[in-house]
Amino acid sequence: MFSLLLLNLEEYYFEQHTANHIINKGCRDERKIRGSLKICSKSIIFEPDENIQPIIKIPLRDCISIKAPEDNEANNPFTRETSGGISVVCNQAFLIKERNIIAPYKTVRGTTEHLFQLDVAGKVGDVVQTLHQLYRASCLDKMGDQAAMITAILQSRLARTSFDKNRFQSISETLNMECKAEMVTPLVTNPGHVCVTDANLYFQPLNGYPKPVVQITLQNVRRIYKRRHGLMPLGLEVFCTENDLCSDIYLKFYSCQDRDELYFLIATYLENHITEHTAESYMLQWQRGHLSNYEYLLHLNNLADRSCNDLSQYPVFPWIIADYSSSVLDLTKPETFRDLSKPIGALNKERLDRLLTRYQEMPEPKFMYGSHYSSPGYVLFYLVRVAPEYMLCLQNGKFDHADRTFNSLAETWKNCLDGATDFKELIPEFYENDSSFLVNSLKLDLGKRQGGKTVEDVELPPWASGPDDFLQKSREALESQYVSEHLHEWIDIVFGYKQKGTEAVAAHNVFHPLTYEGGVDLNSIMDPNEKVALLTQILEFGQTPKQLFTVPHPQRILSKSSSRTSFHSVSITESPVSLHEESFEDLTEESITLAWNNIAKLKLDEQYKIHKEAITGIAVTSNGSSVFTTSQDSTLKMFSKESKTLQRSVSFSNMALSSCLILPGDTTVISSSWDNHIYFYSIAFGRRQDILMGHDDAVSKICWRDGRLYSASWDSTVKVWHCVPGETLSNKKHHFELLAELEHDVSVNTIDLNAANTVLASGTKEGTISIWDVTTATMLHQLSCHSGTVFDAAFSPDSRHLLSAGEDCCFKVIDVQTGMLISSVTADEPQRCFKWDGNTILSGSQSGELLIWDLLGGKVTERIRGHTGGVMSMWMNEQCNSVITGGEDKQIIFWKLQY
Repeated sequence: MFSLLLLNLEEYYFEQHTANHIINKGCRDERKIRGSLKICSKSIIFEPDENIQPIIKIPLRDCISIKAPEDNEANNPFTRETSGGISVVCNQAFLIKERNIIAPYKTVRGTTEHLFQLDVAGKVGDVVQTLHQLYRASCLDKMGDQAAMITAILQSRLARTSFDKNRFQSISETLNMECKAEMVTPLVTNPGHVCVTDANLYFQPLNGYPKPVVQITLQNVRRIYKRRHGLMPLGLEVFCTENDLCSDIYLKFYSCQDRDELYFLIATYLENHITEHTAESYMLQWQRGHLSNYEYLLHLNNLADRSCNDLSQYPVFPWIIADYSSSVLDLTKPETFRDLSKPIGALNKERLDRLLTRYQEMPEPKFMYGSHYSSPGYVLFYLVRVAPEYMLCLQNGKFDHADRTFNSLAETWKNCLDGATDFKELIPEFYENDSSFLVNSLKLDLGKRQGGKTVEDVELPPWASGPDDFLQKSREALESQYVSEHLHEWIDIVFGYKQKGTEAVAAHNVFHPLTYEGGVDLNSIMDPNEKVALLTQILEFGQTPKQLFTVPHPQRILSKSSSRTSFHSVSITESPVSLHEESFEDLTEESITLAWNNIAKLKLDEQYKIHKEAITGIAVTSNGSSVFTTSQDSTLKMFSKESKTLQRSVSFSNMALSSCLILPGDTTVISSSWDNHIYFYSIAFGRRQDILMGHDDAVSKICWRDGRLYSASWDSTVKVWHCVPGETLSNKKHHFELLAELEHDVSVNTIDLNAANTVLASGTKEGTISIWDVTTATMLHQLSCHSGTVFDAAFSPDSRHLLSAGEDCCFKVIDVQTGMLISSVTADEPQRCFKWDGNTILSGSQSGELLIWDLLGGKVTERIRGHTGGVMSMWMNEQCNSVITGGEDKQIIFWKLQY
């Protein structure tokens, strides 16, 4: 069977003609073999109909003459009855797949004549003319000149043809775009025309192979990636699956503009395409246990331009297991695993020392490793048993030497540790379900090793009972606790901040400059021969993935269970609870999970208009009976949930109050004011108890934890106070001691503390988020997250992530440990306040609706009508099944979960 893999690398298949191959013309044993003659840019290929006969491949550069003999020629092998003949005389030809067996090509040397008779005699002149033109190209000395001439022939063919609109699925389809492109498969590209309508993406190959048209329904597209192909930003890969490495089509365009226009047309069919498919959003899902280690690596490879259709950028996966000799694989022992913090080349200290000595003596540009961890040769080394035709294509019709073939896992691992030039990582197949690449089921003749042993199946470690068992144990190892704890270290090396620069040098992770993105600008090289040579070198040598992260990658969040409930385990200790309640910790945890799973069933219970201006703060007594609210109308009000009446209204000054909270014991309410003060109000005695004149500008937000008061202000500070309450019955005032002052450049608008009260986050009026270590009063991270004011910020219950909402309509998620911005979700309008459980957000919007968000999916799952103006403040009980909101419409609304 003919395949494009019979072509040389960078060769095109142009056209085919049904024909007979005439053997022993004019002799008694003359035979006609029926088949098709294929015209390719560097060769003539004849494919017989009967696969018992070999495919004949004649390189054009080995041709002596190509002609259609004239009738009056004395030695004309064709007569008038058999017109349509073409004679090809060559000094070398290859016989391929004789008896349909995949094996190294047989070479026929010496001058031979091949006679082909076309079914359509009238085409002979055109075919011979084309072959002469291609022959001239293949005889040019320099590869660059050859490539330029063949490209010119190809482009003129593409220009003379266009997409056949009769191939549209429906006559009602509207054409959006048509252009020239090539379909990419491993080692091969196939030129043709691309067409996008309002319903489908089409590719029509110039040669009609393997079928007249490839069609993809736009509604089925799930993911789409721009690709570097041959170091140029010309590729586009389309997937109709969520979690698969194999795409539905990979296209290479002739201009970046065509690629980008097509990308835009398809991307408009994908809802939330951009927010869903960033490295950071996948990282958040992986951290929270929503993606397995395998799935996460798969997505990172995709985002870093790695594709199964491009062997020079094939997905790269790590060696995980370091034990290939034990009879039992023990995944509880660290020594079972490879050190994931180092590249392969740095695992063996003796070899590394030798390489470093060479590196230090080397002139610039220096590199530690002469070969890469992934290249077409390495990929096919692993896959030779299932993809032998790819290996034959890459190696000009030959398999590798038997001793250099993938014979044994233990041997291959040992060579990666000790070999002077072997630093290869693995491919995803080692962690998938198909073990056929380990078995010589095609009965390929891969040769004999030095000891005389025939190369058959791959030799497995003693702990694997068979190929399937080996893959299952490899998968278990990849998903093991050890790997989950350390995988981020390998990601730092391959996709992250240790990939380039000084960090790469320190991590012994420096490869040849040509392997890096941007290592060479092909557009700046004018000499076509130098360009072709360089490109060939780059493609064969292997390429470093696109860098996805420039700061250290956060570690995975590991918990006893991977379910959502484990993310709530800290929240129980956040608010003071009495002793008898603590015994219900598990019950509380379950009720919290149940509440968040059903948060969309939140129903408006009651609503009351109790203020004259927007409501800025809500606090509720521990028994839920009394609700305290602050407002821009400068009053603190107390509303009785039981009697549904307003019971108190207090004014401390004529300026707006910004927030309120109730101290443990339900005896004191604290309010912050725009008049720079913080007011303490005694519930029992119904009077102002104390004033803290702590700031030089409006106090925007207050928090209370463990006897400490945290106040944020527009004076650009956050202050931490130790507070000893006064005795209400005597005249003793509260005693305030300033413990720390956290300086900012601009006004602070909101703050939050983590569950352990050790880390504080602050959000400013200019969109900056700062993360502070409260115990030492030092800043850990600072990020410019929002354009405009940060309205609200809150730690997740497990304290690993911080969510912020801003004036710019965005939600941002920060990894607290690394300070990395790991997700961004955009809303239609600003969200003023929110509560979240780490996965789901309940937010109050500027328009007055409550929105429920699936953060990992980056989309709104429910909209609930509520206020007639912006939702300004939100309170939620500990069980998360009761919510109170306050709005610009001066109302408080009570919400209940209706299971």
